[in-house]
Amino acid sequence: MSTINKKEIDKFSKIANEWWNPEGKFKPLHKFNPIRIDYLKKNIINHFNLNNQKNTKPLSGINILDIGCGGGLLSEPISRLGAKVTGIDASQNNIKVAKFHSKKQKLKINYLCSSPDRLKTKKKFDVILNMEIVEHVNNLDLFLKESSNHLKKNGIMFVATLNKTLKSYIFAIVGAEYILRWLPIGTHEWEKFVTPQYLNTLSEKNNLREKKIDGMKFDMLKNQWMLTKDLSVNYISMFEKN
Repeated sequence: MSTINKKEIDKFSKIANEWWNPEGKFKPLHKFNPIRIDYLKKNIINHFNLNNQKNTKPLSGINILDIGCGGGLLSEPISRLGAKVTGIDASQNNIKVAKFHSKKQKLKINYLCSSPDRLKTKKKFDVILNMEIVEHVNNLDLFLKESSNHLKKNGIMFVATLNKTLKSYIFAIVGAEYILRWLPIGTHEWEKFVTPQYLNTLSEKNNLREKKIDGMKFDMLKNQWMLTKDLSVNYISMFEKN
């Protein structure tokens, strides 16, 4: 059994050279990044009662595993905040891009071509990031189980994904892919979107307890992402390992 969906890996491998182009095929993620980084930083600081918020490296001493790291769009800024980051991705092309870019930026990030079920390490992490990845994997139950296995007791895992609603189909697929052309057509399959209820059920089964959940929406007027109570399209959940 494996969590790797070859079709999805091939899809992202073909456009791996676009990762760091803010006007390229990953433009939506570049726009998404500021709110994601801020959200992760604040919640990690709060959870671990870190006293170094005013420090330029407030996440010092925190070990983070970024699953489905792509070209390193999250791994790099999280590393700059002081965390020790391991980034894994099942696409060799993505890892090559991530390694090359982090080397240029003189950042020490441990990038590995792997999935959580194939990651050979006894190390347990304080934080696991599953950001915009669960809707691209095979066997979500196994994926969450293996992710949980790499997490320390009382550690936290963030899952950001798309809800399985009519609104998400209209906004994330029809709107983002076909009308606005923000994403390449075929980036998402609505059948693989995940409801918060289903995510919570599978997570509880794998020793993960939901601590909080927030919606995220794009404000067209401000041209930026913002937090919302509306979970009907994009949402982010934070779980603690029991």
